[in-house]
Formats: sequence, structure tokens, C-alpha cells
Amino acid sequence: MTPLSSYVGGSWHTPQDEGAPLHDAVTGEEVARISSTGIDFAAALAYGRSTGSPALRALSFHQRAALLKALASHLREHREELYALSLRTGATLGDSKFDVDGGIGVLFSYGSKGRRELPGGAGAVLLDGPAEPLGKGGSFAGRHLYAPLRGVAVQINAFNFPVWGPLEKFAPAFLAGVPSLIKPASQTAYLTAKLVELIIESGILPEGSLQFVCGGVGDLFEHLTEQDLVAFTGSASTAQRLRTHPVVAGRSVRFNAEADSLNCSILGPDAQPGSAEFDLFVKQLVTEMTVKAGQKCTAIRRAFVPEGLLGAVAEAAAERLAKVTVGNPADPSVRMGALAGLAQREEVRRSLKALLAAGTPVFGDPDRVEVVGADAERGAFMSPILIRVDDPERAEPHEVEAFGPVSTLMPYSSAEQVIELAARGQGSLVGSVVTGDPAFAREVVLGVAPWHGRLLVLDAEAAKESTGHGSPLPMLVHGGPGRAGGGEELGGIRSVTHYMQRTAVQGSPDMLTAITGQWTPGAARDTGDVHPFRKHLEDLRPGDTVVAGPRTVTLEDIEHFAEFTGDTFYAHMDEEAAKANPFFDGRVAHGYLVVSLAAGLFVQPDPGPVLANYGLENLRFLTPVYPGDELTVTLTAKHIDPRDAAAYGEVRWDADVTKQDGSSVAKYDVLTLVAKREAA
Repeated sequence: MTPLSSYVGGSWHTPQDEGAPLHDAVTGEEVARISSTGIDFAAALAYGRSTGSPALRALSFHQRAALLKALASHLREHREELYALSLRTGATLGDSKFDVDGGIGVLFSYGSKGRRELPGGAGAVLLDGPAEPLGKGGSFAGRHLYAPLRGVAVQINAFNFPVWGPLEKFAPAFLAGVPSLIKPASQTAYLTAKLVELIIESGILPEGSLQFVCGGVGDLFEHLTEQDLVAFTGSASTAQRLRTHPVVAGRSVRFNAEADSLNCSILGPDAQPGSAEFDLFVKQLVTEMTVKAGQKCTAIRRAFVPEGLLGAVAEAAAERLAKVTVGNPADPSVRMGALAGLAQREEVRRSLKALLAAGTPVFGDPDRVEVVGADAERGAFMSPILIRVDDPERAEPHEVEAFGPVSTLMPYSSAEQVIELAARGQGSLVGSVVTGDPAFAREVVLGVAPWHGRLLVLDAEAAKESTGHGSPLPMLVHGGPGRAGGGEELGGIRSVTHYMQRTAVQGSPDMLTAITGQWTPGAARDTGDVHPFRKHLEDLRPGDTVVAGPRTVTLEDIEHFAEFTGDTFYAHMDEEAAKANPFFDGRVAHGYLVVSLAAGLFVQPDPGPVLANYGLENLRFLTPVYPGDELTVTLTAKHIDPRDAAAYGEVRWDADVTKQDGSSVAKYDVLTLVAKREAA
């Protein structure tokens, strides 16, 4: 059988040796062979840096986001091919959808977030926070900006999610402008190989943005540089070995790990048998034990329940587990398939010996299971195992992870104790609290948060839309402290910036404006002869300004605004009461009256390129406005975002409303949509 091919240096590479066999998790038959013999890893990394990196950086954030969406759509059309091959990993159709559709969903999510939350246009710079004044005179300031690293993101994935795992690492790296080198775990590499084949054949991605290695990593780590990154999912021991590799340590190679995790779920004391929360807890526990045959880094390994409910939960969970059919995932009646391989099953059985020394099974036999449609010994099948541990202080449940359909059930006596027990996991990816009691939820969440990357609070209301304990979401952090690896693999734009360098840049406001492409307070303004609202998007420049006013605010203005809007707050209507207020010397203008008058001053009323005002941000009222005060507004184009695929772009304006003594009355950002000249 020909070994799986790798894709490096822009072409497919087939190893010349026989490679190691990979087996069908259900039948035990050989599926493929795997080897990385003959790959020049130094050349692969160099190719990513020299070809993939420039190609990606030549695209805007929005263009890269659009490619992610196009790739997601392409893969969605071919997901049946991935489902079919996924069966050989032991996954049911539901498991396969969790993996395949989940991964495709990550691409869609990052495509959407990139368009909504990242700047558009060629050469756009991603900034972190506002400008920081560094001098009293306003001639020296600082800004933080992000620049994509110029290396390769080496992504080492686990066997349990051969589609989702690679795509959740690839998407944020690609959006950041950094090429990826994907290395899957051997057991299920044939499914990742099919995924990569579909991606490469699509022709959607720029050349060099994705490489793929089947087999060992050889001397790959010897050739890493300070511009490369490593994202790893797997065991804590392997993570530690790779993290301390001399090159990784010596060159401070950025390293992100997702490792072991003894995740917990906590049932609140209010959740008595028959309550919605009690049923939700039991259902969630069984689901997390059986989806992907428990081979999930986010599965529930420790279930904590009030000591008076231990028997009731054990009985309800055992009853539900008894309805789970184990067998060939191609059989539609099967609820739980096989583990990834016989070696994985033996590893789970070894871990179970320690857990069984601490407790008693309330469901399942680690050595026997009734299987539908397959040979129980040739396939990597095992029963779900729920172990009751009456002494929650035993060390084993808090130290041993059986990476399969295994969970322990333990009692607790108080919120304080369950917080301490949860923390004994030494760092977890996810925990859940199932309760209808807000006070209990608050105490537990705040107590266990330092040991968790994500926490789900589940009650009858949230259950209507909850994605569940074990479902990482691309817009939220996926990672955890301590034994969970200390990394963050997802998290929306947070994970994109993981592949970029944040740099503080200091200089004059004019220089910072030129470097970042965004107007910095204190930089030059151009009032010109043409009102900025008469300019199409392509003609606008950061610093384009209109100064309008003055406009005298009268008592009649204030009273009319109060009558018209119904805002008769005493500070606007009662002189004596306003004077008694420590902030005012008498009746003051409404803040929204000030903003409205400012708009009346700076708006150019004729039809033109400005299509709509769609919001204000960062509005602050700084100085009271009294009858007789004169208002002037200075409106400056701050940031111009072209929105590549639209006939218009977004313009962010800096608005500064001042009165006759020069003091700022209000500061805020105005957001407008402005037509492109080419679309007119």
C-alpha cells in the first residue's frame, strides 16, 4: 500500500519507504501507510517564509477573510467525502459532523469576523488601543500596532479531531497573514490528508500558504527561527518535551499548547431529581462521555454532585448510558463508535486501573462490551465507564485522565469544597456549572475561573440554545492554564493576534499617522476647499477636516429640546436644583442637544458620497454647556476602511466639540458609510 503523500514546497511528496501501517478503528483493516521519509524540513520552512508569507501579506485582511469563506463553502460541498472516511476513525455520523462541520464553521466564523472586525484595504494596519500622549506639548505620542510574523506556523494536531483540529489552527494564522505547516497525528492522518487534498485541489489559497506533513517531524524543530510559531495539541508530556526543545527555548519560538484536561461539571444543590437542571446535568454527562467515544479534550472527566444526590445521579446516568448502542458507526442505530485504535483502547484501560482503585463502576465493564455490526476485539470498542468515587479527596480522579468514554462521579458538601476539588485538576480547558441558583453560580464561577479557560453556566433558559459543555466556539477562548497547556487556540481576533507581533511605535503625531494610516490626535489637519462630505472614499485622506461654528446655545434651545424629546431632567429645567448639583453652576444643555447641534454644524446636506451615519462611539461629555455658550465642532477623518467587496467603505471621524474658551465639551467618533467613486 502506497504511503500517504505530504504536500511541501508546492508539490506532493510520496515517501519511498513502506511507512507504518494505519488501521481502520472499526475493522482493524489496514487503511493506509504513513511516513515522512525524504522530506527536507529546512526547505519546507524556507518555502513557507519565502513564498507563502509574502503572498499572504500582499492580501488585505478582508481579502484573506473572503478566501476563508470561499474555502469553507468549497469544503461544505465535499463534506460527504469527509464523512465517509471519518467512519474509519470510529466516528459515528454525529461525531463526524461535530468534527467536519465544526471545522468548516470555524472557517466561516473567521471569515465573517475578519470582515467585520479587522481593517480593510491594501496595507491596512491593525492597531491595539488608542494613541498614548507621551509629552505635554502634544508633539510626541505612541501607538501599539500588530505586524504578522514573517515565519511559518507549525501546527501539530491530535488524533481525535482530524478536521476541526487543523482548521481551527489554520484559520486565525491565515487571517493574520502567516502560512501554515500542518502535521496531523498518525492514527487518523488519512482523514486530514483528504482534507488537505480537497483544499489544494480547490486552488483557492495562495501558493505557499499551506503545507502538510504526514509522519514524523524529523529535524523540523532544528530549523525554527524566532519568526516561526508552534501550535500543539496532544499530551502534556509531549508538550513539555517540545516546549523545552533547545531551539524553541533558545530562540523564544512562540509556542501554544493544548494538553491534558480533567474537565469537571458541577451540579448545584438546587437541582433536585425531576428538575430541569438535574436532567440537563445527567444528559450532558452522558453526551460528553459518548460523543467521539469520549475522545475529546473537552469531555467531562469529573462530575461533582451534592453528596445527598450522589445515588440519584448515579442511577439516572446509568439508566441513560444503558440506552447507548456501541458498534459499527455505519449502522444508524449506533450511538457510540470505536476508539481511534487498539493502542488507544489499551491506554484507556491502563488509566482505568488507577481510577478503579479509587471507586466502583456504576455502569460499564472495561473489558467487555456488546457491539452491533462489528467484531468487538478486532475493532477498538469499549463500554462507557462511569465510576462512583465516594471519597472525593482521593488523588486518582484529580490526576489520571482516561482519554475515552470514562468519567468519575464524586460528592461534595459545600461550594467551598467543590471549588477546591475543581482546582485539583491543576488547570482545565472547560468546566460547567449546572444550576438555577445565580448566587451559587457566581460563587463557583469566580472561585474556579483561575483554573479554567472556559466555563459554561447551564440552566433551563440557556439550554434552549446552549452548544454544550464540550463545544469550543471560534469566538471564545479555547485553551486553559496549568496542565491544560497554558495556551489559547481560539478566541476570535485574540487568536489572530497570536500570530502577530505587537510593537509600540513612538513618534510625532504626523509620523504615527503616516505609519499607521490612521489619524493620530495632534497630527496635521487639512481643511481644504472641499467639504470632506463631498469626497468619495478614494479621495478622502486621514486628516481631512471640517471646522464649523460657532453656534450659540440659548435657553429656548434647551427648553424646546426638553419639550420635544420629553427629557426634562432637573439639571436642564430647574435653575436652583441645577445649582445645588456639585457639577453645575445652573441650568445646562442636554448632552444629546450638544451632539445634535454639532451634527447640524458639520453636515453637508446635499446628496453625495456620504450614504449614512450608522453610529457614534466613545462619546464623552467633558464640560457643561450653559445658555449663551458658543459651540464649534472640528470633524476629522480618522480612519478610512474601504471594505473590499462593497461599493462603499466606512469612515471613522474624530469629533471634538469646543466652546468659546477652547475647552472640549464633547469628544466622540462618528461612523459613516461613504460611496466609492468607482461605484458611482
